[in-house]
Amino acid sequence: QVQLVESGGGLVQAGGSLKLSCAASGRTFYTMGWHRQAPGKEREFVAAILWSGGTTYYADSVKGRFTISRDNAKNTVYLQMNSLKPEDTAVYYCAGRLTWTVAPQKAEYDYWGQGTQVTVSS
Repeated sequence: QVQLVESGGGLVQAGGSLKLSCAASGRTFYTMGWHRQAPGKEREFVAAILWSGGTTYYADSVKGRFTISRDNAKNTVYLQMNSLKPEDTAVYYCAGRLTWTVAPQKAEYDYWGQGTQVTVSS
């Protein structure tokens, strides 16, 4: 059974930091990504990483503030979020894709986690 389990969300003041984790089990994914969905808005891409090689991709809105990384031994992907802003408030979802894509930012993902809430207060 394939599972993606996120953790690490919470409430933080603007300017603060949080680190999200996503533990994958049941499959090894070619690409792992983080997406987010704010109330009343569509889900949007945040960051992605290729499991082999570690190439990373970021949305412009988080570039320079967020860092995606992975631990191959633990089959876990992380999202370190610094300099958080109120507009980063959303439910953050981990997603896994089984095949290569030229554009992880726009690709469809095969498996999704249940999401973890991140709230940034001003």
